[in-house]
Amino acid sequence: MMLPIAQKLDNIGFESVDAGGNGSGADVAVRYLKENPWTRGKLLRERLAKTPMTFAVRSRNDIAFKIAPRDIQFLWIERKINGSGYRNFRLFDPLQDLDNIAPALKYAKELGAYTIGALAYGLSPVHTDEMYMAKAKELIARANVDAIMIKDAGGLLTPDRIRTLVPALKSVIGNKTLELHSHCMTGLAPLVYHEGVKLGVDQIHTSIAPLSNGNGQPSMQTMVRNLREMGYQIDTDDRLVDEVSEHFRRVAEQEGKPLGMPMEYDSFHFQHQLPGGMISNFKSQLAEIKMQHMLPEILHESVRIRGELGWPILITPFAQIVGTQAFINVLQKERYKVVTDEVKRYVLGHNGKLLAPIDPNVLDKIIQNGSPKITEKQEEPEPGVPALRSKYPDMSDEERLLRYSFAGTQVDDMLAANTPMDHYEFKTPIVKLVEELVKRPAVTRLFIDRPDFQLDLRR
Repeated sequence: MMLPIAQKLDNIGFESVDAGGNGSGADVAVRYLKENPWTRGKLLRERLAKTPMTFAVRSRNDIAFKIAPRDIQFLWIERKINGSGYRNFRLFDPLQDLDNIAPALKYAKELGAYTIGALAYGLSPVHTDEMYMAKAKELIARANVDAIMIKDAGGLLTPDRIRTLVPALKSVIGNKTLELHSHCMTGLAPLVYHEGVKLGVDQIHTSIAPLSNGNGQPSMQTMVRNLREMGYQIDTDDRLVDEVSEHFRRVAEQEGKPLGMPMEYDSFHFQHQLPGGMISNFKSQLAEIKMQHMLPEILHESVRIRGELGWPILITPFAQIVGTQAFINVLQKERYKVVTDEVKRYVLGHNGKLLAPIDPNVLDKIIQNGSPKITEKQEEPEPGVPALRSKYPDMSDEERLLRYSFAGTQVDDMLAANTPMDHYEFKTPIVKLVEELVKRPAVTRLFIDRPDFQLDLRR
């Protein structure tokens, strides 16, 4: 779906194109699409000859939620730069524990990458402008990043908050680039972008409609039009933007996917703060077990749990950790009677240093009811690359990394599928009609009679 318009994207005038990450992007490619994520990146790189591709890394997690050895993280980065041609690397840690990302940012920079230290935005008593100023200064001091990014994955920023946050960050980052990334779950992101640009934000992250709005980023087309009206010069090729937009509109139509639409303002979103994808998954999963009526109670329980666990920002993996525990608490009718392994690891600091303490009463329950195999002592993982190369001596590092991250036969299934990725075909209505009828054995005859066309098919 991406390759037919990749060269047009390359000529629009973007500073960069987001083209993957070490989390859900690779996970979906391998498990559901049966596409090799390394091949996907290389095919895009061939067509995006001028525009840098950006790769996003979530803390020290691999495809799953566990902390990966440092050398595994470094090998991912090295292969993405030297193997797939990524030129920009963006790293973030949801806990703002920079021990998890500063070494990798330094390593990417040593390999010649443009590095972006992303500060995940959260709404809580501990996520203050002063905290973000301190973390930005630390990122620059420890990793000499080229840019600082405000990463608002939950769409929680408001025009009022951006008016204090941007000046605070600008006061400590000097001449470093400041990027702004938000989502449209509350409908406020376009206004946040307008205010951010006026206050000195250098780059904004947008999506081309129809992939914009909804749970996505603000529409590039609308942002460009508005910023030009505000007096800013935007050097992008609008004709190519329209062509790319029309391409994805046709893809959505053919694949039965929804078009991005502006969201209504929902004040409750600022309380539960769960991302849109998490809520949509909750809705579908609860519907499957006839428990969709539980969603409001689960969301309110998520609010309570987040405060008790020291205000983690609800992006992967903590959205899933908090949301799952909320479901269990509601289902059990007794809070923390059953505790997931992920919650116990989190409160014991296995994911990194916490910004705020855990509620003591809740901590006692989690320690008591969680798995006894999970201990308070968290050792640095042993180097993983030597054992990986020994276990798989006759394959590339890229395939080794996939086998490290995916259990069972998932990598073998992906390779066996040999999914073609070099073309996408728009089918005519008549072809789609015939394909659907073939799936229905009860239909024994199809007859179409038009002045310019006649078709008679019989089983």
